[in-house]
Amino acid sequence: MDRNTLHGLRLSGCFGVVFTLACPGGELAQTPVAPESSLERLWLTFRRAFYDFYDDPDFNEVFSGIIFTLIALFGLLLVFYVTRRTLHRTYALIDSWRGTRIPSLRIQSYEVVSADRISVLLKKLANALRMIALAVVLYIAVPVILSFFPWTREWVTASMPYLMAPVYQLVWGLIAFLPNLLSIVVIVVVTRYLVRILRAVFAEIRAERIIFPGFHADWAEPTSKLLSFLVIVFAVVLISPYLPGFGSPAFQGISIFLGVLLSLGSTAAIANIVAGTALTYMRAYKIGDRVRIADTLGDITEKSLLVTRVRTVKNVEVTIPNAMVLGSHIINFSALADSSGLVLHTTVTIGYDAPWRQVHDLLIEAARATERVAREPAPFVLQTNLNDFTIAYELNVYTHEPQRSMMILSELHKNIQDKFNQAGVEIMSPRFTALRDGNSSAMPAEYLPPATGAKGFRILPIGNSPKTKS
Repeated sequence: MDRNTLHGLRLSGCFGVVFTLACPGGELAQTPVAPESSLERLWLTFRRAFYDFYDDPDFNEVFSGIIFTLIALFGLLLVFYVTRRTLHRTYALIDSWRGTRIPSLRIQSYEVVSADRISVLLKKLANALRMIALAVVLYIAVPVILSFFPWTREWVTASMPYLMAPVYQLVWGLIAFLPNLLSIVVIVVVTRYLVRILRAVFAEIRAERIIFPGFHADWAEPTSKLLSFLVIVFAVVLISPYLPGFGSPAFQGISIFLGVLLSLGSTAAIANIVAGTALTYMRAYKIGDRVRIADTLGDITEKSLLVTRVRTVKNVEVTIPNAMVLGSHIINFSALADSSGLVLHTTVTIGYDAPWRQVHDLLIEAARATERVAREPAPFVLQTNLNDFTIAYELNVYTHEPQRSMMILSELHKNIQDKFNQAGVEIMSPRFTALRDGNSSAMPAEYLPPATGAKGFRILPIGNSPKTKS
């Protein structure tokens, strides 16, 4: 076959393919043509082969699979684009809410987590949700694309049960869990509003707008916390049977382990909680009271179910477990200070040569000259002891400021010294003998008379003692 014949065959074949594709299955394609030459016979052979291939079901499936694959890939690209744009808009929204709708997490004045850190965490959460969504889309798209082609359809059919089993289990598990979830939601909502009602009622009791006989206002806050805790614990007990895997051996084993751990490690804590509850309803003290617990003297700064904190007069904070507080004696200096007043007392010893009425007057004057000493009830003096050479006088004064008791006693002692020195009465403390040995008086020099000197002894030999005249 020469070159011209081959070139003509090629042109005839190309035009024939184009014509056949242009009108497949038409009248021209079905019209039988009598073979007149070898070229025409070749063309008819090629056309029959093309029709046989076109009419093959595999060709149609591959062609439609390619079309559907392109559509699926376009959908995947669209999902990637939309999720990316949504992520960027979410980032911008989080940045605009920083410091306003996204505040810092604080406990009183202490900043636990800043607003910038919360914004970063929210961005990471949004990115994680996007990655999860893309993973779910790919998890669904890959088997779908493989099912478009006859060669990979069997792979999808064989692997689909393994791929879809977790999805079916998750979906049907969620559907089966919906009644339990509804019960849990109802319990949570009822518990939330019940706690709110309890807090509102006890807030009114604390403000003394609601009064129950025998129930003190300072019991309102701890009772509210205690009842709220019990309500929440009861709600957790009710919710537990509705949780997935509640009756499983693993859940039971974890429950037993936690119970043993709490019983072995929380003995002291439980004892302190019980003691704290008892101290609350004993009303032994309240915040701000001046107390003495065992050997600790100070003001109550905090009381909780576990510990009691006391700030001493030297500005040292002492933390005392409630079990120890309950086992010790408690002296409360502030309990009656507002109503009848706290009695402060001090003792001085004065010689027998000073008239007791004068000593009483001087002590009363010193008490009245002291600030923060109550005028009513009036100060009073007790003679507590008749010693060998002195008399013990106890001065008692009332005050309504027990937190300043040390300063009040210090000022009272200053005034006692001034009053007695001005009156020329010696304070025989710690102790002086009535027999003078020639020393000067124990009072400061500015309080002594100008011509007063030390009195000496007259010492004579035993044999030269003066004789009494008859």
